[in-house]
Amino acid sequence: MNQALKQAEKVLLEPGGIDRAGLERVLSRLMGPAIDAGDLYFQSTVQESWVLEDGLVRSGNHSAEQGVGIRAIAGEKTGFAYADEIRMPAMLRASGSARAIARQGRSGTVQAWKRSQPRPLYGADDPIDGMSAAAKVDLLRQVDAYARSKDPRVSQVVVSMASTYETVLIASTDGTLAADVGPLVRLNVRVSAEQNGRREQGSDGGGGRFPYSVLVDNDAWRGMADEAVRQALINLEARPAPAGTMTVVLGPGWPGVLRHEAVGHGLEGDFNRKQTSAFTGRIGEQVAAPGVTVVDDGTLERRRGSLTVDDEGTPTQRNVLIENGVLRGYLQDKLNAGLMGVAPTGNGRREAFAHLPMPRMTNTFMLAGDH
Repeated sequence: MNQALKQAEKVLLEPGGIDRAGLERVLSRLMGPAIDAGDLYFQSTVQESWVLEDGLVRSGNHSAEQGVGIRAIAGEKTGFAYADEIRMPAMLRASGSARAIARQGRSGTVQAWKRSQPRPLYGADDPIDGMSAAAKVDLLRQVDAYARSKDPRVSQVVVSMASTYETVLIASTDGTLAADVGPLVRLNVRVSAEQNGRREQGSDGGGGRFPYSVLVDNDAWRGMADEAVRQALINLEARPAPAGTMTVVLGPGWPGVLRHEAVGHGLEGDFNRKQTSAFTGRIGEQVAAPGVTVVDDGTLERRRGSLTVDDEGTPTQRNVLIENGVLRGYLQDKLNAGLMGVAPTGNGRREAFAHLPMPRMTNTFMLAGDH
C-alpha cells in the first residue's frame, strides 16, 4: 500500500473506526438518481508559529484541527456539508445534507477504487515535532544576533517562523482514493536601520515543503538575514523616485506577484467558464509579447506551491498556459473541467475541509527568455 495513503488512513480514519467499506457506504449514501458525482475530503492540520522581537519571544502559537468536507455535484449545482468530527454518524448526516442541496441531474454510481498514486514530491517529516521548542527559540535568537552584527545602524530585528503539518485523504465516486502527507515551513526576517534620524526597513524570507533542518543545516537563514540588512541599508540612502512615465525593468522575485494577480488568476478555469476573465475564449490567440511563456507547475520537488496530488486527488502536473505569447490553456479542477469538456490539470485547491475546491495556482512563473 502507498505509504501516504496508509498513514492518512491511520491518522484520519482509524480513530473513528472507519475503513474503506465505510467510505463506500458514505459515498453510496451521497449518490443517487439526482447526483452526478461526489467526494469526501478528510484533513488534519497542525500549525505552529513563533515571533522574536527585540530579542524577546513575543508570541508562540499552536493549533490543530481536523474534519471532513462532503460534496455532491449535479450539473453546475453543488451541495456541500462538512463535519469536524470524523465519525460515521456525522458523515452520514453531512452526506445527506449535501445530497439534498444538490438534488438534480443524472444518475451517478460509485466506481471501484483506483490504486495508482504518484511519487511523493516531498518527505513526510513533521517539522513541529522534528525540532524542540528550545531549539526553535535558539534559532530565532541566532538570526537576531547575526543580523545585528552586520551593521551598527541595525536598530531592530523581528524574526518569525511558522510550520504546518498536513494530512489529507480524498475519496471520490469516480474511484479516486488518494492521500498526501507533508510539511510546510517558512522563516522571515525583518530589519530596521537608522541613520541621521531616518529609519528604513528591509525584509526577506523563504521556506518550502521540508523540515526546519534544511534552513538550519545549510545556514540558509544567514542569506535571508543578509538580504534583509542589505535592503534596509540601501533604503537609508534612497531618494524619492521621479514622477512621470518611464521604462520599468522587472527582475525575478516580487514582480512575480504582479504576474500572479494580473495574469495567473485570469487563467483559472472558473473565471473563464463564467466568462469574467480577460482571457475568456482566447485559446490560440496572441495574448502576450512573443517570448513570454507562463507555466504553472505543481511537480517541483519540495517547493512551497507543490502538491503530490491536488485537493481532489488529481496528480499535479506541468501546465504551459501561455507559450511564446500564445494562450494555450486554463487551470482546471474536476468540476470546471467537466463543464468545459476538458481534462483536469491538477489545480483543485481548498482553503480547508470546510471549503469547496476551486481551480487555483500551484507554482506559477514566467520562463527566462532573451531579455
